[in-house]
Amino acid sequence: MPAETVEIKYPSVAKMFVDRASDTPNAEAYRFPADGTWRSLTWLDALDRVRAISGGLRAFGLTAEQRVGVLSSTRYEWILADLGVLCAGGATTTVYPSNTAEECAYILSDSDAVMVFAEDDDQIAKLRAQRDNLPKVAKVVTFDGTPDGDWVISLAELEDRGRRAHDASPAEFDRVVDGVKPEDLATLIYTSGTTGKPKGVRLVHECWTYEAEAMAALGIMSPSDLQYLWLPLSHSFGKVLQVGQIRIGFPTAVDGRIDKLVDNLAVVRPTFMAAAPRIFEKVHNKVVQGAKDAGGLKYAIFKWAVGVGRRVSKLRQQGREPTGLLALQFRIADKLVFSKLKARFGGRVRFFISGSAPLSKDIAEFFHAADILILEGYGLTETSAASFVNRPDKFRFGTVGFPLPGTEFQLAPEDSEIWIRSPGVMRGYHNLPEQTAEVLTEDGWLKTGDIGEVDADRFLKITDRKKDLIKTSGGKYVAPQLIESKLKSLCPYVSQVIVHGDKRKYVTALVTLDDENIRNWARGVGLGDATLEELAASDQVRQLLQPYFDELNAGLARYETVKKFAILPRDLSVEEGELTPSLKVKRKAVEQRYMHLLDALYDEATVSL
Repeated sequence: MPAETVEIKYPSVAKMFVDRASDTPNAEAYRFPADGTWRSLTWLDALDRVRAISGGLRAFGLTAEQRVGVLSSTRYEWILADLGVLCAGGATTTVYPSNTAEECAYILSDSDAVMVFAEDDDQIAKLRAQRDNLPKVAKVVTFDGTPDGDWVISLAELEDRGRRAHDASPAEFDRVVDGVKPEDLATLIYTSGTTGKPKGVRLVHECWTYEAEAMAALGIMSPSDLQYLWLPLSHSFGKVLQVGQIRIGFPTAVDGRIDKLVDNLAVVRPTFMAAAPRIFEKVHNKVVQGAKDAGGLKYAIFKWAVGVGRRVSKLRQQGREPTGLLALQFRIADKLVFSKLKARFGGRVRFFISGSAPLSKDIAEFFHAADILILEGYGLTETSAASFVNRPDKFRFGTVGFPLPGTEFQLAPEDSEIWIRSPGVMRGYHNLPEQTAEVLTEDGWLKTGDIGEVDADRFLKITDRKKDLIKTSGGKYVAPQLIESKLKSLCPYVSQVIVHGDKRKYVTALVTLDDENIRNWARGVGLGDATLEELAASDQVRQLLQPYFDELNAGLARYETVKKFAILPRDLSVEEGELTPSLKVKRKAVEQRYMHLLDALYDEATVSL
């Protein structure tokens, strides 16, 4: 479909950042936790540090488009390091802090990284263990780790060297920044992938400056906003929010510690935040289960309030506002119930943005009933993250909205695969010409691997991953993600769901338990001393979950229904290689690990179909 036009004003992220610091030098840029409180950097402060980092990198010999790795959790130093690399003319290779030593070495070696920023001693240890496999890495710069006076230096030492270089040649920084071109490599992001080795996605400066301009053109964010950023900056979703901030100029509070998320929101009080659906699912489950546990009048009031909220949500989805008795009831519901939920998020959030994985329509409608708007979007690492998003004034739950200005798309006629073309599309996979040719057409279309459909009002809906579609032995196609999201929205005791059935006679599922909610239930029925593994194996928990599967199946076609399920002894994790760092399930890895359980679900000769 034809794209709206968008003017790309800056030749590089480096130039965009320098101009932002020049235009609003004294405005707040970054807020970060330190010594039990929150501190701030202005844009001028940030520029001073970025200039020093850039000068230090060049003093150590960094040249145009050479790669520098960043191996760290999300924190403001990550952003400063990245901008320092870009302003030095280099390119950033992102490495997840959850990667093993071997995975880190593969990414840094494949990208030909010549230096690495490492967060702490734990990350440095990974590099030391693989040093023989990293002959090109000349220096490691650590944020919090221990320098060794040789291979590992501190960030402060790098900045000190850079300041001395700047004092000796003050014009050098601007000369280098002005020399960075739109097609120069800016970022190599290695897709965490659900199978196989990660591929390095080549994203040039124009990819990011386009994304920043497209976000600005949407007009849904302004300099008066305050973003809370916790997403992995090693992932494109976090990165695109970083560059959008620079273009628009709003401040950002940065803290990647997920366990601090809810507490921090109440203190920081942001106006918007992006998150993966798992965050919203966990909050939803906790709120609903908490209301049920309260019981009696409190639960009755909660159910009444949600009912009122859903009626108001339905009106607002049609562009209308409640009046009369409904408006009064909604004000009461807000005071008694919804205001407490909004306070958990700081009380100022205008909207959330959900991406990285499908968001359940039921979850989105629940939050909207509580006067909390979640705008679902869609994109890939290969499209610099943001390609589609719902708007605050035009949204439809269960869809990913409309393309960003400057992005065009089409649905392949043979299978409705989504194809995207924009300046944000990658320039290819690093050192993988054959795999690049498989997904990029000669005229610039990216084959996303996702299946979609467009409704009558032109909203795009993602129906499933092309490779994830299940075809039963009876020839029926089943979209597992839709079933999985439905069950997670129905059952507060479930954490993860993996629907299985490719080339099988019927559909089954693996599920994991939500630790907090299942333990609360267990205490109420006298099982408070049981471990999670013991609960997963118990008949009581199976009986607890079965009615939710019955409810799920009642809304599915007969061939889609989940005939049997197995409960795993623990939740899935990034550390065990079952989730990507952006919290997507590695479906094939989980199926392979638990194939003995899946096979057992098909052992019986007869199953009611």
